[in-house]
Amino acid sequence: MSGNAGASHGEILLDARGIQAWYGSSHILHGIDLQIGRGQTVGLLGRNGMGKSTLIRSLLGHVAQRQGQITLFGQERSRAKPHEMAQAGVAYVPEGRGIFPNLSVRENLIMAARPGPSGRKDWPLERVLQTFPRLTERFGNLGGQLSGGEQQMLSIGRALMTHPEIIILDEATEGLAPLIVAEIWRVIGEIRASGIATLIVDRDWKRVLARADRALVLQKGQVVLQGNADDVASMPELAGYLGV
Repeated sequence: MSGNAGASHGEILLDARGIQAWYGSSHILHGIDLQIGRGQTVGLLGRNGMGKSTLIRSLLGHVAQRQGQITLFGQERSRAKPHEMAQAGVAYVPEGRGIFPNLSVRENLIMAARPGPSGRKDWPLERVLQTFPRLTERFGNLGGQLSGGEQQMLSIGRALMTHPEIIILDEATEGLAPLIVAEIWRVIGEIRASGIATLIVDRDWKRVLARADRALVLQKGQVVLQGNADDVASMPELAGYLGV
């Protein structure tokens, strides 16, 4: 059922068509279409091993063996490298966080700071620190001295300081304590309210669907369900695909 996962928010920022990907001889993605509209939140759901992270990594240029067409802000980006996607306005918060353990919180944040490609500057350091008070408290600490939750806040804060048009969150609440999880979801709400388009992968599918405009469900590298988030949430076959 991998048809057009079109966006309802007017302008399409990211338009991916027929995405296929391989790791060695393993064919992981089988012709996925994904669109993200300006300011839109899209949920990407599915059990472990169904291709969610591979899709994200393919969109960002991390997977060498890939096919399909990727258009970003109206420009052909099918063979773009990860740094080119970042410079174009796509921020990535990877599973595992990817912060620099030997740099301070301050250094981790300011090294990423730059105006967005369109000139937006609505997430300066002051706003990031207001959004994550814990980072203010740990401002001089090294990244490696932070708890897992604090590292996740730092990773999201660093991504926001690039002033992206799109932010991709891959398992942002994985393995975190419930209070920290609630804090991360609060921030995701703020990001959405600020007009940044968001692609969210998270195991808590109910929270994803409650906050997303649209959703796709992957099964063995193919889109099996898609539509408005409310519609997907009410589909009787959803539980079977998520193993719940």
